Amino acid sequence: MDALSPQLSPATDATGSDGAELRKPHEMIVMVPRSQRVTLTGRRIYNALLQVSQARLTAMESMPAADYMFEAPLPAILRTTGSNGEDRTAAKRYLKEMRGLEVDWESTAPGDGVKWRGFSMLSEVAIEVRNGENWVSWSYPPTIMAALREPKRWARIDLDVLASLGTYAAVALYEICARYRDNPGGVTSRKPVAWWADALSQTPAGTERREWRKFKNERVKPAIEEINAETELEVELIEHKQGRAVVEAQFAVRKKKAEPKRLAADVVDANLVLRAESLGIRELKLEGLIKEFGEWAVRRQVEVLEQRSANSRLRGVENAYSYLRSLLRNGTEEAQRMQADAAAAAERLSKGPVANASPGTAQTPAPPPAQPDLAHQAADPAWLNERRASIRDAIQALSPEQRQALVDEVVQEATSKGLMTAVLSRRVAQGDVLHGMIGAWMVRSYGARLYGPDWDKPEPGDLFAGQA
Repeated sequence: MDALSPQLSPATDATGSDGAELRKPHEMIVMVPRSQRVTLTGRRIYNALLQVSQARLTAMESMPAADYMFEAPLPAILRTTGSNGEDRTAAKRYLKEMRGLEVDWESTAPGDGVKWRGFSMLSEVAIEVRNGENWVSWSYPPTIMAALREPKRWARIDLDVLASLGTYAAVALYEICARYRDNPGGVTSRKPVAWWADALSQTPAGTERREWRKFKNERVKPAIEEINAETELEVELIEHKQGRAVVEAQFAVRKKKAEPKRLAADVVDANLVLRAESLGIRELKLEGLIKEFGEWAVRRQVEVLEQRSANSRLRGVENAYSYLRSLLRNGTEEAQRMQADAAAAAERLSKGPVANASPGTAQTPAPPPAQPDLAHQAADPAWLNERRASIRDAIQALSPEQRQALVDEVVQEATSKGLMTAVLSRRVAQGDVLHGMIGAWMVRSYGARLYGPDWDKPEPGDLFAGQA
């Protein structure tokens, strides 16, 4: 993939899961509502928004402006939460309520208490229809943005696991316990039972809580049973008494020796949808390709298409969907042919100098050809990645007026070729021009100014630059 393309693939955690993973800052794990009730679907959606935003922030060179709007297709967000189309109306309503929903964010560390009091979950949110599909755009308070981009301490939250849990208390308890999955002590912090009731409840703090004995039987025990059955953790309640009254509680947390198998074939990663949309491939068509060829194959060939689209030496791709489908259909056959050609070339080289070589002339054997992988995509050489990085630095050093002129030139050229999609236009409007396809086009255009039309080719005489 082009060095400038955003790495928006789902993270792979230490267990080998290929699900969408969120590095959730410790100070955001405990969410206590203050103004109104939080729904289970709402909390799942919020975690999905955090994951998409974190992936985007990680790909950026610097923190974006405070009013930066993230965006994603609403159906894709719902799928990452385990929800379905029937939840769309509720999700739209909840998203609009999020901006005014105030919560207290608390750390689970001993003595930390409330970290941020009365923060809105979102600073702004908007829902619009693009080509018949609901898209959601959102922004965060600056403090949340900073913590999300560079968390000092975090818990690994697998969104596939959250999608398998059916109660709010189970989701809230799992997020807390996930922080302690690798803790040598194997126990959460010890907190008053009233604290646990607030942390595991959907209703605002300050409302009348049921006594601990009833809350434990109605909410905590079912949540423990669900976590133990559906996740990689085993959780056990530990109560601490003064006399006969339970005053504090904590949970023992252990990782299972063998994790449960989770089937999520019908869940399409929102980030894959975003990458396909940026290439001009609608989600409905992407779903069809995934059903036909499998998500892994589609993900690999989307990477090929991204690199192909950013290659200045090749003609632009006019129909991204047709090209991707062709890659998927012919990928295996083409890879096998290339492997056979490479093997034949290697065999010819192994037989020594060619027959018509001049007597006494020392022969320098050519290096064996690179073996293509199944995606027939070779990695870019190190010198080219370094040059791209230097060009990107040069673009960042331009004055705002010079950079805007370059953006206008790139957009005009892409528009004339029919390559500007609604997603790319929105990225440009937000000033996000150094990532993804726009970033690749910017580097290509400015690279030609600095180094000439062959900026992405090795210098003459550097025979092995392409293999660096």
